[in-house]
Amino acid sequence: MSSRRPFAEILKWILFVWIGVIIWAAFFYAPAAAGFKGQSSRIVFFHVPVAWVATLAFLVSCVASIRYLKTRSVADDIRAEVASSLGLLFAVLATVTGSIFARIMWGSYWNWDPRETSITFLLLIYAAYFALRAAVADPERRASLAAVYSILAFVTVPFLVFVVPRIYWSLHPDTIINAQAKIKMGSHMFEVLMGSLVGFSGLFVWLYTVACRIETIRRRRQQEVL
Repeated sequence: MSSRRPFAEILKWILFVWIGVIIWAAFFYAPAAAGFKGQSSRIVFFHVPVAWVATLAFLVSCVASIRYLKTRSVADDIRAEVASSLGLLFAVLATVTGSIFARIMWGSYWNWDPRETSITFLLLIYAAYFALRAAVADPERRASLAAVYSILAFVTVPFLVFVVPRIYWSLHPDTIINAQAKIKMGSHMFEVLMGSLVGFSGLFVWLYTVACRIETIRRRRQQEVL
């Protein structure tokens, strides 16, 4: 049995307990923040972590792509593809949770706020990554082109996630990263948010490990068929 399998199994159960505690704490330990409608501030415990994981996943894809161009290893191509797919998934979740928050706070799921606009561009950029992979038949050429695209795509991530949304006035609250460099939330909220960030980061590691193993098996079987 591979050493990665027990790691994934152990991590799965740790995450099950950890995220269960975070969900409980998000609704019963941390109070609803003042200045937000009803209980809408509780979305931050899930929205911020999924947005963070999307950024982390795109970084992993970029690093794996750089490694692929150096090593030409199929394993690195698999890591890059899996990381990008998870990044796209979590970016969609960030968009959905953000839209729910927008509906509660501002009466509309979509307001073309700078944050909403920038994440739309990010989704399109990484959707094009998979369109590129689907359009190229030759495995080596596909992997090389995808690696270059992934690296170039990640150059846009810091600007679309951190810079562009802060250049213009935004409806989006800046409770963690802001011009005043102060954390604008209570200690209980901050504790739960940090715990959630750790939990969702762990969830990404688990999904990434399992998905890489599945994709490796799929490609091996595909090669056997050919």
